[in-house]
Amino acid sequence: MNSFTDSFTINGITMTAQPICRQDEVLTPDALAFIAKLHRTTAARRQELLQARRTRRAEIAAGQDPRFLRETEEIRNDPSWRVAPPAPGLEDRRVEITGPVDKKMTINALNSGAKVWLADMEDSSTPTWRNVIKGQLNLTDALERRIDFTSPEGKEYKLRPAGDLPTIVVRPRGWHLPEKHMLIDGEPIAGGIVDFGLFFFHNARRLLAQGKGPYFYLPKIENHLEARLWNDIFILAQDLLGIPQGTIRATVLIETITAAFEMEEILYELRDHAAGLNAGRWDYIFSLIKNFRTRGPRFVLPDRSQVTMTQPFMRAYTEQLVRACHKRGAMAIGGMAAAVPNRKDEAANTNALEKVRADKTREANDGFDGSWVAHPDLVPVCREVFDSILGSKPNQLDRTREDVVPDDRALINVAATTGTITEQGIRNNIEVGIRYIESWLRGNGAVAIHNLMEDAATAEISRSQLWQWMFASAITDRGEIVTHHWIEELLDEEFARLERFDGDRFEDARDIFEEVTMARDFPSFLTLPAYARYLTEAREKATVEELAAA
Repeated sequence: MNSFTDSFTINGITMTAQPICRQDEVLTPDALAFIAKLHRTTAARRQELLQARRTRRAEIAAGQDPRFLRETEEIRNDPSWRVAPPAPGLEDRRVEITGPVDKKMTINALNSGAKVWLADMEDSSTPTWRNVIKGQLNLTDALERRIDFTSPEGKEYKLRPAGDLPTIVVRPRGWHLPEKHMLIDGEPIAGGIVDFGLFFFHNARRLLAQGKGPYFYLPKIENHLEARLWNDIFILAQDLLGIPQGTIRATVLIETITAAFEMEEILYELRDHAAGLNAGRWDYIFSLIKNFRTRGPRFVLPDRSQVTMTQPFMRAYTEQLVRACHKRGAMAIGGMAAAVPNRKDEAANTNALEKVRADKTREANDGFDGSWVAHPDLVPVCREVFDSILGSKPNQLDRTREDVVPDDRALINVAATTGTITEQGIRNNIEVGIRYIESWLRGNGAVAIHNLMEDAATAEISRSQLWQWMFASAITDRGEIVTHHWIEELLDEEFARLERFDGDRFEDARDIFEEVTMARDFPSFLTLPAYARYLTEAREKATVEELAAA
């Protein structure tokens, strides 16, 4: 079977993608039966929860500010419950490196000296069929220490020969993203179930034999009911494979504004499987803009570069996260340092390292147990900062942060934000948005732009800020009103400046960027139309190849 248009079905799952090398090692009949069971048990609830998201966004848009939930007040006030103690390999998380699961990043991350590698199948990975399957193969090969890579320039990458490797924590796709190459009853399976299920099925026992376990980061969760669904999936998955309950551990990214009002409830729902919470800062900012984008000047943010972690609403978010975690015995993990060291520019490199050091120092002093970096060169900086605070301790779980008072109004006190909107900020958002989408369409979900690592979350901020500024007729620091017409003019100028190359996808990227930025109705995620464009392109390419072969 070589045709893209051909499909085949195993244990109720229809595969529609053009097969790639070694995919049979991943898509075994037993693994597919396992995925099918997880899907059929949870598909209806997932759709209900996605509809609940839309309903809640409409309520917020209509003026209903989120608040701490009255119906879960008993959970928050009950001092008796705590999450499970740290699992093997997760006791010390002072430095976590993030990145996609391609071969080069897999090897670099595992050789980086970090305590944890966030193996990202979500925001820094384009979910092409090749990436989905190769990512699973790379993870298994890494656990078996049989992975290597040679770059086109001839540089060789191999795992260091001895010593412990970082603990692998896999981030599957969020609930909103489908896997359209795997269908049950004609409907796509949730990408998150595919990513979680295949990794768990093939590696849970392998990880236990190595003295660790199957650990996950859960993205884009918006409330405690979505955490409950994941917990039920964990219970079912462990039962199906005969794995002891509580073996799975999950760290939840608090990267939506609504989840920030339910942090303790999310930990409670996952308590036997909970490992902690992470301050997913970039998606968090995007979520705030998305939910409050039509609510007027009170919620209009300045240039993205000025929305730092020291702004009052961001301070409230991170301090309340540490308090919620340590009150319940869970780890609090800081946000990603997006700086990419520039070895060719000493001054720029020094500046980037100083910013990372300041960011990590703030987090360590606030009580976080560790933090993220996006580049191996930043691991020593983050480790040094947390070493100075932790000493010989593995974490700061003993710092309860009782000085922090839970304050739901502080979480959305955006009006206290300082800063301005500038023409350069607008231009930067346009450039980053188009360049990121172009890279995404070529299969690269993480790209360095102006010494910053951009992923789907930062691209989302870029386009959603433009949408909000146009809707609000925001005014720049020079008194210019941000209009649809002006953005179009700047878009033309920035697009003309882009450096083109053979095989680039800039025309498609611009179309998608305009679709998600300039449309009257705000698309909830830019990756959804981008994924649709990728699928169309793949089918057209396969059809041309088939005709040529014929």
